[in-house]
Amino acid sequence: MSTTSAAEKDKQMAQHCVECPVCTHARKKQRGIAYWFVKTIENSVCPYCAAYERVYGKKAHEA
Repeated sequence: MSTTSAAEKDKQMAQHCVECPVCTHARKKQRGIAYWFVKTIENSVCPYCAAYERVYGKKAHEA
């Protein structure tokens, strides 16, 4: 797999995180169960949250 297609794949996965209702709520409210959930699982379980961090340079729960 070339780096171009890997970067494009990361962008597509990061877009899924941007559209995810749980992640969106966590970024918007910065508190509550959704925030805790995203903060806890983002890099260890969710590949979309990990891609979001690689593409945007910040954690999935950060505003």
